[in-house]
Amino acid sequence: MKTFFITATGTGVGKTYVTAALVADLADRGRSVRVLKPVISGFDETNPQGSDTAVLLRSLGQPLTPEAIDACSPWRFSEPLSPDMAARHEGRAIDFAALVEFCRGARAGDEDVLLIEAVGGAMVPLDDSHTVLDWMADLGAPVVVVAGSYLGTLSHTLTTVSALRERDIDIAAVVVDESEDSPVLISETVDTLARFLPGLTLISLMRNADRASIHAALEAIIGE
Repeated sequence: MKTFFITATGTGVGKTYVTAALVADLADRGRSVRVLKPVISGFDETNPQGSDTAVLLRSLGQPLTPEAIDACSPWRFSEPLSPDMAARHEGRAIDFAALVEFCRGARAGDEDVLLIEAVGGAMVPLDDSHTVLDWMADLGAPVVVVAGSYLGTLSHTLTTVSALRERDIDIAAVVVDESEDSPVLISETVDTLARFLPGLTLISLMRNADRASIHAALEAIIGE
């Protein structure tokens, strides 16, 4: 099974949008897909329809049942905080070893591709001693870094890539997702990143892109 881990330079830059786009594109190519968002904060158990988990399940064409939610996002927390804080406020803690083992178990499935969407940015704490970066390093899957095109994204993106490279994590691509408040054309952001990240696959993804444009943009990640 081919596996990709989707992380980001921060919260709210478009991880779920990109993950759902990857699911749809893989389906268009006739690939079977499993998608996980194992850890999620800000999850309203009384109204799961508006959650990232719901977006991902809809992209798979799956109903939003309690069983499907549990299978996709077993570590759910109600407050929109970093996972370590959200868990602590509920008197809980994320078992890091169990989280890694859960993802490894999913890699033994029958699907063609497994997509694992992380929580927050690459350095977000999961517990008292582990971050998302540790999670990525332990899994060893190629990583897709999602960035925005907002003011400040250049520093955030270069810092994230540097942190991943320090841990010898394979970066499949950096996807620059168009931000609503972008001060410049997304192409300028990508061109600047390309000067500092030679040899790294950089992809720009417009928010209102049609299916064909998304298909072409994600080709470098998925391949035929």
